[in-house]
Amino acid sequence: MRRGILAIAVALAVLALISAPTACYLSRGAWEEAKILSRRQPISELVRDPRTPTDAREKLKVVLAARNYAKDSLRLRTKDSFTTYSRLDHDTLVLVVSAAYRDTLKPYTWWFPIVGRVPYKGYFDFNAARRAAKDLEADGFDVYVRPSDAFSTLGFFNDPLLNTTLKGDSLGLANTVIHELTHNTYYASGQAPFNESFAMFVGARGAAAFFRSRGQSAAAAKLDAEWEDDKVLARFWSRVIASLDSAYAAHPTDKAARIAARDTVYLRTRAALVGEIAPQLKTINPRYAQRVPLDNASLLARRVYASDLDVFDQVYEKEGRDLKRTIGRVIGLAKANPKEPFAALKNWVH
Repeated sequence: MRRGILAIAVALAVLALISAPTACYLSRGAWEEAKILSRRQPISELVRDPRTPTDAREKLKVVLAARNYAKDSLRLRTKDSFTTYSRLDHDTLVLVVSAAYRDTLKPYTWWFPIVGRVPYKGYFDFNAARRAAKDLEADGFDVYVRPSDAFSTLGFFNDPLLNTTLKGDSLGLANTVIHELTHNTYYASGQAPFNESFAMFVGARGAAAFFRSRGQSAAAAKLDAEWEDDKVLARFWSRVIASLDSAYAAHPTDKAARIAARDTVYLRTRAALVGEIAPQLKTINPRYAQRVPLDNASLLARRVYASDLDVFDQVYEKEGRDLKRTIGRVIGLAKANPKEPFAALKNWVH
């Protein structure tokens, strides 16, 4: 199996070298993915192994159960994803770099095969991530760097559970598993905000339904509360984006004035976060409002995962709160209008 995985890594690396300017990046990604796949251990064996710590064993059981729920009750495309476990050499999977122009709400984007153009780039090489961030800052961009403990290969490989994900609690684990399996089921090329926001919805609603099916109403209620907080923040970030758009529009040709106007918006944003939004949040520490980065890169990065979250719930309500039907409806609408999937959902709702 290891020889076969190594062959896949070599083939991907060669393909990268002959077909794309991002050869080194793609080659490194192929090599790291090969290492992850080569270290896979069946989760069922780890659960039976008496050497597995009790806390880890219980979490692994939740992963298998959440995966089966996603497959049987939600009809997500699972293949053999999350039936194995792989341990990395470190506690962070990748560093994700996002960037944006300072004088307009426009993200810096990267293009990759299959997934198309995306507003973020994940690095297994942490020093390379920091160098890329430094170069982007030197070129005058806002830059946002964050760690990520999970990702999906969109069904091309049977993704294992990683130790970086297992460190979370059972609620977060179930959410992550269902979120990533949503990507395996449907991923619209070049539509990162739709893909991530849809997966946020399915992960949150799906994990709550999963725990509710097990009679764990307190866990389901906490996940529901976290989803409500996500929607509160999504609405607030939409307001901030509208304010920035207006501030930029007021100074169409003066770059310095545009940046000054944007800084004023962010000062008001901090005050609103602390005084208005923090008191509404039920599951997020109030210190979040004081510490969360505020610039165009971090704002647009959040929008990728929090665009029009309410519209997914509107479809959910219209489908009688049947999550499986809602997932099918959303995917069908997105396929019918691949260039504007959010518009397709809004038109159907209204």
